[in-house]
Amino acid sequence: MSRIYSASFVGVAVTVAQDLFEINAPATASVMVHEFRVGQVTKTTTEFLRINVARSTGASGSGGSAVTPIPLDVLDTAFAGTCEANNTTIATTLTVVEPLIWNVVTEYIWMPTPECRILIGPSGRLVFSLITVPAASMTMSGTVKFECG
Repeated sequence: MSRIYSASFVGVAVTVAQDLFEINAPATASVMVHEFRVGQVTKTTTEFLRINVARSTGASGSGGSAVTPIPLDVLDTAFAGTCEANNTTIATTLTVVEPLIWNVVTEYIWMPTPECRILIGPSGRLVFSLITVPAASMTMSGTVKFECG
């Protein structure tokens, strides 16, 4: 059975377009994304923001922070790839796989059926990019769950 990991950021002030998550698969394994969630606690009125799920073959994003994915099974090993969150310089050379629209008054949950889950090949990169600049700062939290094996 493959290993399942969860990576999160909590309570981040977001004021610009950015890669909410960047997942870099290890050189020796593929990664399959199971779930992505994002929400905010600042705004109480409707605002629609674009989020792209995209493969990147160019430069990695920057300006954010490394995130340590947590294995859901306590006996599993650490994730062999890398994960970043809140990169304010977005990764380059993108191929959009899934364009999403988020109404910020509710949490956004993207949980594709097994047949529609995105596979990242060895050494591949997938980003969840907030494309639309928020009208004002939002305090956001997010989680991505993925399988490696």
